[in-house]
Amino acid sequence: MQETKPPEHRRRVRLVIPSRSDPLLRNFTELIGGPMGRRSAPGIVSPGFFTVERVLILLTVLAAVIGILLKSFCRSNGWETPGQFYATCYSDFPELFRNRGLGDGAFPFITEGTFFEYPVLMGLIAGATALLVPGEGVSASRILAYFDINAALILAVWIVTVLATARMARRRPWDAAMVAVAPGIILAGTINWDMWAVGLLALGMYCFSRNKLVLAGIFIGLGTATKLYPVLILGAVLLLALRTGRIRALVVTAGAAAAAWLAVNVPVALANPEGWRYFYEFTQDRPAGYSSPWFAYNLVADRLGWFPLQPEAINTLAMNLFVLACVLIGLLALAAPRRPRLAQLAFLIVAAFILTNKVYSPQFVIWLIPLLALARPRWRDFLIWQTFEVLHWAAVWMYLGQVTSGGVSQHNIDMPYYVLAVVFHMTATAYLMARVAWEVWDPGHDVVRRYGMDDPQGGPFEGVQDRLRVDLQRPSASVLPWQKAPADA
Repeated sequence: MQETKPPEHRRRVRLVIPSRSDPLLRNFTELIGGPMGRRSAPGIVSPGFFTVERVLILLTVLAAVIGILLKSFCRSNGWETPGQFYATCYSDFPELFRNRGLGDGAFPFITEGTFFEYPVLMGLIAGATALLVPGEGVSASRILAYFDINAALILAVWIVTVLATARMARRRPWDAAMVAVAPGIILAGTINWDMWAVGLLALGMYCFSRNKLVLAGIFIGLGTATKLYPVLILGAVLLLALRTGRIRALVVTAGAAAAAWLAVNVPVALANPEGWRYFYEFTQDRPAGYSSPWFAYNLVADRLGWFPLQPEAINTLAMNLFVLACVLIGLLALAAPRRPRLAQLAFLIVAAFILTNKVYSPQFVIWLIPLLALARPRWRDFLIWQTFEVLHWAAVWMYLGQVTSGGVSQHNIDMPYYVLAVVFHMTATAYLMARVAWEVWDPGHDVVRRYGMDDPQGGPFEGVQDRLRVDLQRPSASVLPWQKAPADA
């Protein structure tokens, strides 16, 4: 008989436990006996049924149920103005089902003569879910069914996002609880289909962290075909590729993303060029959207008699400011003493896009939540940020109630208070950017790297030595590509 060796067991590592590592959460554990003891070994000792991922799924489902309960007024009374604003239960699903022909059988980008102000894959999701609604015509029961179908699918995507975030975090899977219980997702997750783009980007980042570059690019490309912002992560990949010299990682990922995006868009552009162009023309020509800094400025300008900004000027200013922000982020990435983590750069770029863009819809907050959970998993700052986002959430609906209907004055909010809520939301986001940037510049404050990890989401860049680093204080100490490259660690 051939002699066999016993199977080798992979060495399991201890998980980072929030009640030990996070000062804020440690204080909240006093009601249940205090932080987990030092002699316990989570990640090594079997937890039984309640594994981290199963608990995260339960938390996500509970959060989704709370989100649906918060929509009870509209689910019972219909999505009508101004009630949907005062009850803060507005959703684009009923609005588009009624007014874009979805309830009458029109399929975005497919039915001739239809126009849809969103990217192609989002339009296909909107049309496909409308086909699942039983019956015909636009009735209250069909509108409710359309909302519920999309809410159920968004819950599934939410769970996928949470699990992908947990697995990307490696020893810190509990950081994904920020995504599972985020007030921003509870409130805004069912406004539109943005959660699909968030989930696709999370899957793309997860595949990238596992060095599956083609699959990562495909998910990023599909996310970009749903909502344009996922393409911004390629900016972070570009900066890390320049710093490490791993250009192939950028080429493969970006190539696969472009191929996936083209595979979705080219057939539609050929079959319905006018309908395909409509989204881009609408984006270019539309005025400043609610809650953007440009809209807030125009409100103040109108009140004070200043010169308002037109769409053309806003387009130019927004683009220039975003490019400037990207240049500064790029300089930070190439000059930091240690190579930044992918999630840190991705958060900075997406946050800069949100703050400079001429549109800020309330659901845009969910773009940043998974990125922040990976870039800076500190619960105190996360909850402070989410508090200001909740205040902005309430302010925008009360202001819309006043603007669109002139409803009961006790439910309205005057312009200065709404502008103040916008300023607070922007300040809180800018504060998080500053904290992340500081941790990039001084990695000693980065909690993720305190436990022997380099870049859990870095994939091909993890553990790689610099090929390009600019030393701003001592240019002679810079690492340049044409110098003899040291061997990889």
